Amino acid sequence: MDYKVYSVLFKNTNKPYSFKSAFSVNIDDNVIVETEKGLQYGRVVAEKNNVSNKEELKDILRVATPEDDEIYYKNLKDSLSAIKKCKEFIKELNLDMSIINANFNFDRSQLLFNFSADDRVDFRELTRKLAAVYRTRIELRQIGSRDKAKMIGGVGICGQQLCCARFLNQIESISINKAKNQNLALNPSKINGSCGRLLCCLCYEEDEYLRCSKGLLPVGSVIKINGKDGTITSIDILNRTYKIIVGDEKIEVKADELNASKK
Repeated sequence: MDYKVYSVLFKNTNKPYSFKSAFSVNIDDNVIVETEKGLQYGRVVAEKNNVSNKEELKDILRVATPEDDEIYYKNLKDSLSAIKKCKEFIKELNLDMSIINANFNFDRSQLLFNFSADDRVDFRELTRKLAAVYRTRIELRQIGSRDKAKMIGGVGICGQQLCCARFLNQIESISINKAKNQNLALNPSKINGSCGRLLCCLCYEEDEYLRCSKGLLPVGSVIKINGKDGTITSIDILNRTYKIIVGDEKIEVKADELNASKK
């Protein structure tokens, strides 16, 4: 059978997943799909071409009907109630954890709770209590601060919606060296995001900063300017310029011009 392949997006994610279909669907159609964790309700965001492993993909079962839409919205409403009930049990059991969200899959064969906690949590009794109320498989998943920010969303220091919530499909590991390479002040309020971790956008210009920094002298270097000793006090990496103190005077010099004068 000649299948078509579509990218489908689910609630609380910005990473699309591929599914095959024996029939055509339109972009922005809501669909019911088969997953490893039961049926799910999602939205078609793109058609994919030249996919080689079509047979291995799960199926789009149908375009969502009005009845499916009603079930989906009821599940959303019940998920909110489940969060409230879970918080009551957490308080009763005196557990040190914070519920982020809850989601029924479409056929209600699973109820997933995402939570954050500073340490590992023994939530076995909590799982039993929730299963007794909802009569379905309960999954509690501990997530980190970056994933929490991705799910909740928000606005970054740039004034834009958080990158992780808007378009990042995978969050990279970020080291303090990226901030150092970009000559940024190591002030947590400047280089940390809403999640309290290093800004994801430190990765975006890393390659360009490394390219522009080639051959630049470090701050504190002493160089000759017009026969006088000057000390580099700061560097503009992208513009490749130094600020130099020569005697009582502070001047700005382009690194490439300085290098050319030495030849």
